[in-house]
Amino acid sequence: MSETPDRVQLSEKEQEELLKKYDAEARTRQLTGIAAGVVFVTLIAFSLFQIYTGAFGQFTAYIQRTVHLGFALSLIFFLFPARRKTKKESVPWYDYILILLSIVVCGYWPVFYESLVQQVGGVSQTQMIIGLLAVLLVLEAARRAVGLPIVVIASLFGIYALFGPNMPGMLAHRGLSLEQFVHAMFFTTEGILGTPLQVSSTYIFLFLLFGAFLVQTGVGNYFNDLAVSLAGRRIGGPAKVAIFSSALNGTISGSSVANTVTTGSYTIPMMKKLGYRPNFAGAVEAASSTGGQIMPPIMGAAAFLMIEFAGVGYWEIAKAATIPAILYFSGIWIMTHFEAKRLGLLGLSKDQIPDKAVVLKKIHLLLPIVAIVFFLFQGFSIERTALYGIAITIVVSVFRKDTRITPKKFIQALTSGARTALGVAAATACAGIIVGVVTKTGLGLKLGNSLVSLAGAIASSADVQLMLTLVFTMITSIILGMGSPTTANYIITSTIALPAIVALNTELEVAIPILAAHMFVFYFGIVADITPPVALAAFAATGISGGEPIRTGVNASKLAIAAFIIPYMFVLHPQLLMIDTTPLEIGRALLTAMLGMIAIGAAMIGYWYRELNWPFRTIAVVTGLLLIYPEGYTDLIGLGIFVLFVAYQITLNRRAPAQKGQQQAGA
Repeated sequence: MSETPDRVQLSEKEQEELLKKYDAEARTRQLTGIAAGVVFVTLIAFSLFQIYTGAFGQFTAYIQRTVHLGFALSLIFFLFPARRKTKKESVPWYDYILILLSIVVCGYWPVFYESLVQQVGGVSQTQMIIGLLAVLLVLEAARRAVGLPIVVIASLFGIYALFGPNMPGMLAHRGLSLEQFVHAMFFTTEGILGTPLQVSSTYIFLFLLFGAFLVQTGVGNYFNDLAVSLAGRRIGGPAKVAIFSSALNGTISGSSVANTVTTGSYTIPMMKKLGYRPNFAGAVEAASSTGGQIMPPIMGAAAFLMIEFAGVGYWEIAKAATIPAILYFSGIWIMTHFEAKRLGLLGLSKDQIPDKAVVLKKIHLLLPIVAIVFFLFQGFSIERTALYGIAITIVVSVFRKDTRITPKKFIQALTSGARTALGVAAATACAGIIVGVVTKTGLGLKLGNSLVSLAGAIASSADVQLMLTLVFTMITSIILGMGSPTTANYIITSTIALPAIVALNTELEVAIPILAAHMFVFYFGIVADITPPVALAAFAATGISGGEPIRTGVNASKLAIAAFIIPYMFVLHPQLLMIDTTPLEIGRALLTAMLGMIAIGAAMIGYWYRELNWPFRTIAVVTGLLLIYPEGYTDLIGLGIFVLFVAYQITLNRRAPAQKGQQQAGA
């Protein structure tokens, strides 16, 4: 580590090593020579292909998606080793074979497109081989670039599709022959070449490229400086800096782990130096970085998948995510504040705060983000918006020499954007296998009905059955989300866990909006990154903080308590998603929910105006839940208890000095 008078910060090399430990997407080879040159040219070609099709229109679905997949598979086998401990300076012979197979398999559709679209019936022997290779190549690429969990899930679904008649009970189905399975997976748009890969090959790539261009302007460091200047001097300042900067960085980065390491290398040492415990400091960064995935306007690219899966417009999704995101980050802010008050921690000193005049001179770096929100609000296409965002980023970068995107930085943005897209392409292609099996077998509906039936067997009333189904769906989403990146996470949870909530509308005759159901599973899939035992973001934070992984994960889960409460609230009352409501109702719901988060935050930390024992912490939790639940009578009851609670604590605090003085006088 490099040490300065103000903080200890991880070097770039140390950040890279930590990322490789916890993030599969960072475990790449450091190639040299001809192989490095080929990869460099291919990365640029990948980005230029996506820019061209975004600007002038995509090719037909099969060609657009297979070319996109071909670039991704080839580059993954170039860059990602088969095992962690293999030599990482050269490409072994077997990976060259996989690269060649990737080109042949993904080139099959563009070359034989005319005959394939006119073909009727099954697949030929050659097509069987091509299709099987496609499935195996996608699984292996996902294992290397994304991680084992999604591959295990996809493989189990493939086995389920092939051995349907042998499955027990309600899981049994007619089954697919190997020929039918291959046809569905690679020769239709229901499998690997389905909606997830379509979104990757259009919207997501261009927004990842937009993020890469933003990074070249130094916007990440600017977010840190902006956060320090706005929050650094407040009580427990470094923790609030982490929240602010991680929210801004996280919504663009699309990776909880990557954001934890990059932003955390700056914020965690500051928090520790101020006096926060290592487990708490790591938890603040992990929870904040994970929250970036639910932060509008980009939501770690999941917003664009949700457009296709939920069937609603982008603006509706961004609007719906706003209040939950505010409450999420407010909850973390409140708890870090109470922890700082409990420990007697102050903010950073004046000499540790960047000059506000210097920070304001770079405010233009935020213009591209403002612009894309404006364009999306105006109804521009997502591809066009991303391209405009890239162009505006390049233009605003020239205002200052230290932010200017030079030709060298332009090339770096093209290559880094394409590199970032590799994991997403592999994840969406692999998730397409899961989606295809669910579509062909009806498994999603069966799983949904089984969760509802299980809840019904336990519950004594419809209301209890509703809550139990939501709990079961939450647990399922957290398990499915463990170890998966944001995009794959959402695809898997919306395919497997979502049908249970949808089934409630029929079973219990309730009216849960489809967007609320999607947001519910998305939230719980995302918080898997900080929920033990597989809390990758929290574990990555301990590499910087020196804390204990499980304790850091527990602390992070406590800080992110809003993510475990708010989804239940917006399913029961969609006003929190700004669905079918008025501005007055939104304002009231937000105000009371914020007060509720104060009470719950105090209960989690055990401090408000003074230390809280367990009975008072319990009262604070109940008060918070009453205020967050958007009903008039619960708000009134909660507000009454809240006021009495605050008044009681203030009164005790005023009496304490007088009692202490009397004791000293008596002594």
